[in-house]
Amino acid sequence: MDISSTAWAPGAVRPTSLTIDIQSDNMLASLNHEGACMADEMALLVADIYEAAGLLRRSGEAIAGAEGQTQARWQLLSVVSDSPRSVAQAARRLGITRQGVQRVANDLVREDLAEFRFNPDHRSSPLLSLTPAGQETLRRITTRAAQFHEMLTAGIPPNDIIAARALLRRLMDQMRQHEDGSDSRQTD
Repeated sequence: MDISSTAWAPGAVRPTSLTIDIQSDNMLASLNHEGACMADEMALLVADIYEAAGLLRRSGEAIAGAEGQTQARWQLLSVVSDSPRSVAQAARRLGITRQGVQRVANDLVREDLAEFRFNPDHRSSPLLSLTPAGQETLRRITTRAAQFHEMLTAGIPPNDIIAARALLRRLMDQMRQHEDGSDSRQTD
């Protein structure tokens, strides 16, 4: 509402400026120069990230599907490509349940793309390792993904990609600190 058109009682003092404090979960939200709440901007960023993740998942399914695989199999092949891992270790790295990873691992073993090896640190938790066929499958999928990424980023300055990734990693670090309880700020 425009305060200049408001009917004021005779002798009333008209406000010349208005200050609003927005309080959310006992944390004062700051306003940027355009008046938009930074919490709102973060919420919009989170929504964009979820939307981008969905688009990337669908693209990933298409890329992996061209090699007769699924995105879940591709992710697990990738996670164990640098060193063998137990199913529990792979699940933690992927941020999903151990049972889900176990199912995918069993599929990869059945297709001779991976194998279970003895784990000297934990007898009942074997290590998942790629077979030569698994390494070749991962190489082909990774090549297709690289071609897709080049097409996707054509016309975007490399520094923009680097900056976006740096910001995303900073936000992830902040979330991990908060999740681990090592964030010293109080949020109650």
